[in-house]
Amino acid sequence: MTTSLLTSPEGIVQSAAAGSGPALEALLTRSPVGLALWGTDLRCTWANATLEHQDGIPGDRRLGRRPSEALRGDSCALEAVMAKVLRTGTPALSREYRHAASGRAGLAPAYSVSFFRLDDPDGSVRGVCSLVLEAGGRRSSGERLALLSEAGTRVGTTLDTMRTGQELADFTVPFLADYAAVDLVEAVHLGEEPPYRTFAGGGGGPVLRRAGLASVRAGAPEARRRPGEVVTVPETSPFTEVLASRRPFFEPVLGYRPDGWPAGHPVPARAIREHGMHSVMVVPVQARGIVLGVAAFVRTVNPAPFEEEDMLLAEQIVARAALSLDNARRYARERATALALQRSLLPRAVSGGAAVDAVSRYLPADIEDGVGGDWYDVIPLPGARVALVVGDVAGHGINAAATMGRLRTAVHTLADMDLAPDELLAHLDEVVGRLADEETGGHADETCALATCLYAVYDPATRHCVMARAGHPPPAVLLPDGHVDFPDLPDGTPLGLGVLPYEAAELELPEGSVIALYTDGLVEDRRQDIDVGMDRMAAALARPGLPLDDLCAEVMGTLRAGTAPRDDVTLLLARTRALSPEDLACWELPSDPAAVGAARSLASRQLAAWGLEGMAETTQMIVSELVTNAVVHTPGPVRLRLIRHQVLVVEVADRDNNLPRTRRAGVTDEGGRGLCLVARLGRRWGIRLTPEGKLVWAEQELPPPASGEWHDGTR
Repeated sequence: MTTSLLTSPEGIVQSAAAGSGPALEALLTRSPVGLALWGTDLRCTWANATLEHQDGIPGDRRLGRRPSEALRGDSCALEAVMAKVLRTGTPALSREYRHAASGRAGLAPAYSVSFFRLDDPDGSVRGVCSLVLEAGGRRSSGERLALLSEAGTRVGTTLDTMRTGQELADFTVPFLADYAAVDLVEAVHLGEEPPYRTFAGGGGGPVLRRAGLASVRAGAPEARRRPGEVVTVPETSPFTEVLASRRPFFEPVLGYRPDGWPAGHPVPARAIREHGMHSVMVVPVQARGIVLGVAAFVRTVNPAPFEEEDMLLAEQIVARAALSLDNARRYARERATALALQRSLLPRAVSGGAAVDAVSRYLPADIEDGVGGDWYDVIPLPGARVALVVGDVAGHGINAAATMGRLRTAVHTLADMDLAPDELLAHLDEVVGRLADEETGGHADETCALATCLYAVYDPATRHCVMARAGHPPPAVLLPDGHVDFPDLPDGTPLGLGVLPYEAAELELPEGSVIALYTDGLVEDRRQDIDVGMDRMAAALARPGLPLDDLCAEVMGTLRAGTAPRDDVTLLLARTRALSPEDLACWELPSDPAAVGAARSLASRQLAAWGLEGMAETTQMIVSELVTNAVVHTPGPVRLRLIRHQVLVVEVADRDNNLPRTRRAGVTDEGGRGLCLVARLGRRWGIRLTPEGKLVWAEQELPPPASGEWHDGTR
């Protein structure tokens, strides 16, 4: 080295730039070795860009400062070594040190640093030169294990494929690569298994979706596609080759081989030149024999090329991430199946007939916890009444959804028996207990197959609502004046325990009241008491003038914005109607055979007042049979009631709790044909027990309404 080059660091650079030494210029400006010059006072006078990349200290913050301020790691120890080299002239070679510029405490890259003194030919001391080489290709087995262990904790923290892909990209930048992209097959995001023919070649390249992107440069200018966007891969690219062969693509120095990639591909070649991409690794993301996508790692700022050990480490990290991605894919498939099952088992629409206007909302739990077992129903009952149901099966996933479907079917069956709410819950409790026994072979755990339920029956003729609950949150009732109340209903135990009988409570509701049934996912939050959630729901519900759809949106809006619920959320709103007195007719009849003829006459006159003369003959026959059965078998009075809504209902109530039954009468039998005749004449018929005895009812279809006439119980 000549005297002129040693006189000043600036002289070195100027001489190289003047063309006196192109090799020297390459060494100083594009070398993979971090170079710095230090004066006799050990203050930095010059450093190349590689050193800035290695420790992240900008040049303007390094110049003029001593090593203790201008280097990372154990800089005080390095300064002591440099002072010794300056004093003795003996070089210090290959001293290993680390620093945490990458942000990984305890896992910082290893560097090898050497120092030698700069002397003029006349022996004058000019300073010290430092050479820093990243020892990335010489990681110890312990360091690799530590990196893999950290990858296990930082990659795959959720069951979300897109988030896992982003975590993989974030983990590998900047300690392994300057730029990383993770592209997954579209089927993986949907929870499906990627078809093998997608990677077999032919018919164009595969279509992937970007799941992860990271770069040392702000905004990742190297990327043409952003996370979530579709990535179309050329058929002859390394990515397609990796997907088809399931082997990694390793190009330590891009452009070294004339026939290598990206030769013949002008778009990637232009991007490679523009962003300084000089070393590439493409690793297949595969787990359990399935190729899920590819992960690409590129060096742009770091001048050192990838080495074989980098390739091995990348494969190991990707293999760990692939297991998490496949788990997420499998879970997504299971969740999609459970959600499809859940939605298929829930009603597509709810209708309250003449009793209520009803709307519902169902929001499944987030992807972490999975679909639960919430359900709701609006079940028409005889006499213009309606049953409102909401329930919640413990647990999540397919099993909870399947159990929910069985319970919903059981509720429909029990509702068809027209049981009182408390009796229905008692029978449903037995059903849940049997399901638990089936699952556990008779050794049911208390937490197995448990469920909660609230069952309410509203009668628009009396405006009475009878409710019973089994471990379920109480309903909210919005009165027409805007007041919101949570009725104090007796709280039974959850279904499946078989501990206590259930009790019902009866409310009288003004017309236009709103009954809100919901599951605990709407009001419960692990960070606060359930009363806070109920107060929040009541505040949102206190808008009596809003349409039900808007009111439903207000209540659902109380959920924490921007986050999926931890549990299923179900909301059922029902605004009550009341039948007009003009659509009801009721008479008390004595228990006397002569009352049968009077009942026929009363029914005929009422039908004429309603303009339903065409139904008189059939209705008289039904009334005659039902009243005759009542007066023959009952000592007390008989009540006859006609209800006009979507159908015409004939009800006969008495004080006998013995249920009549249909039977096939013989040729010579004088009786036994009454209920068979009622069944043939009416649309349907049934019996239900009442606190006083029983009630037998029959329905008939109404003729189509003429223009301007009443419809659905209103005029």
